[in-house]
Amino acid sequence: MGAEGPLIDRCSRAGCTNPASAKVNWRNPRIHTEDRVKIWLACDEHSEFLRDYLASRSFPVLVTGLDQDVSVVPT
Repeated sequence: MGAEGPLIDRCSRAGCTNPASAKVNWRNPRIHTEDRVKIWLACDEHSEFLRDYLASRSFPVLVTGLDQDVSVVPT
């Protein structure tokens, strides 16, 4: 338990304080090798927004549950 209470995974969307319900797994193919996976956390409300934001930049993206680990994001 932290000074402000228990740690809760929060959504990565700017200004959002909702608990995360999904992982947005992605990579920038111009600078990351295929085995480099970056992760943003997303709440139900922002999961699609974050996925679309990354996909619009032609980044490979895969949305998974919080309990799923991804070693490679398919192209």
